[in-house]
Amino acid sequence: MKALVTGGSGFIGHHLIDRLLRDGWNVVSADRGPGYRPKNEWFRSVAIDVTDVEELAKVGKGCDAVFHLAANTDVRPREELAILEFQQTFLTTRSVLECIRLNGIGKLFFSSSSAVYGNREGLLREDMGDLRPVSYYGAYKLASESLIKAYSSLNGFDALIFRLPNVVGPKMTHGVTFDFMNKIKNDPEKLEILGDGKQEKQYAHISDILNGIVYFSKRTRGVEVYNISNDSSITVNGIADIICEEMGVCPEYAYTGGSTGWEGDVPRYMFDISKARAKGWTFKYDSESAVRESVRAELARL
Repeated sequence: MKALVTGGSGFIGHHLIDRLLRDGWNVVSADRGPGYRPKNEWFRSVAIDVTDVEELAKVGKGCDAVFHLAANTDVRPREELAILEFQQTFLTTRSVLECIRLNGIGKLFFSSSSAVYGNREGLLREDMGDLRPVSYYGAYKLASESLIKAYSSLNGFDALIFRLPNVVGPKMTHGVTFDFMNKIKNDPEKLEILGDGKQEKQYAHISDILNGIVYFSKRTRGVEVYNISNDSSITVNGIADIICEEMGVCPEYAYTGGSTGWEGDVPRYMFDISKARAKGWTFKYDSESAVRESVRAELARL
């Protein structure tokens, strides 16, 4: 089997590539830069603009499946994000779908986000209607989901869509855990925390996400959408406490104020994962242990 991975240089991407190679796949990674390059004869990396349909279609020729992870992960002023998210989060999806159509590829995995739900009370279910994202990122992830459903219906391929929470693990490249660790390395006496520190979200370990991708990819027919996470959450303050404990420091917490960390941030949410559980989904790490294990893995690499 041959797989095309877009965004293979990113955090989830390079872990997924390693997993696919271990499982015997032939893998080609498409990203803006050369990025992650495991030493494996069954791996090839191509530096291209994923929004370039013609070039991506060439790279995807002969592939059996596409794992589409390419998206913008930067937090920038909203004036910049309006264009950036359209290009890197939505146009990459459109390009991937054309690649699938032109090459007759049979399977797609798409990494969506909790951001598609917006600010909603109660457990977030896949069958919720009236989704109202509060960020460009969430809006273009939701738009991508709709486009995938249309392309699947018209072109006859299977699509697996995961709505993911925050994902942590070894070799993190962004996110609050990554940021806190870097801030403490630079100044162990003071830790800046965006917002009030009471934001509460779910954090899934990368190994649980990869197990879910492998598990459901073998079972998906048509288009399936799943919330993939654990059944617990942790506050930003809780994350800071874990990191400080593991790093052996006791800095002063300096809050920027407000209930959110940035424009478009959703301060708290909780997935309903009963649909995935009913299909046999299980997880190993709760939110706290996922964060702690990830911090320990990063410290072991220093």
